[in-house]
Amino acid sequence: MWIYDKKLEFPVKIKKKDPKLAKLIITQYGGPDGELGASLRYLSQRFATVTPQAKAALTDIGTEELAHLEMIGAIVQQLTANLSIDEIKAGGFEPFYVEHGLGVFPQSAAGDPFSAGAFQSKGDPITDLYEDMAAEQKARSTYEYLLDMIDDPDVAAPIKFLREREIVHFQRFGEALEIVRMHLSNNHYF
Repeated sequence: MWIYDKKLEFPVKIKKKDPKLAKLIITQYGGPDGELGASLRYLSQRFATVTPQAKAALTDIGTEELAHLEMIGAIVQQLTANLSIDEIKAGGFEPFYVEHGLGVFPQSAAGDPFSAGAFQSKGDPITDLYEDMAAEQKARSTYEYLLDMIDDPDVAAPIKFLREREIVHFQRFGEALEIVRMHLSNNHYF
């Protein structure tokens, strides 16, 4: 059973609407390197891992990625809250609006809907952990590219926080990889 603390992992308090920026940030909600895919990747891979430590890392990080998904959703919602039709048109937000109104929908910045085909759960713990480390680096890169597009400090602060968490996750997966390798070598799987 989980206990849900009704606050975001990092506060999101955006004061200015910006539909152009929302169109970019949505990629971390449902794009190929976004938080939804990361959470599903790790929570799926945990079932095939071979050590309690690796399973714990996958569970913990997969759950944290859901909290990051919630943060990205809050950012997109606050950037688009109560947009007028004129603001929607001026911000180039019409395609999203026609499909989803002002709701939050998992898609890439290019408008492609979320697909589980963007990630892998191979069933080999070493392969999966390498996949996870690469995924964390891709997400870090995406956050850095987003920061290049952001002028608003209210938007930049939670994005910087999320970028830093990607670095921590990369490190934790590296530690889990070493534990799994040691376990497999001790059990003569190599």
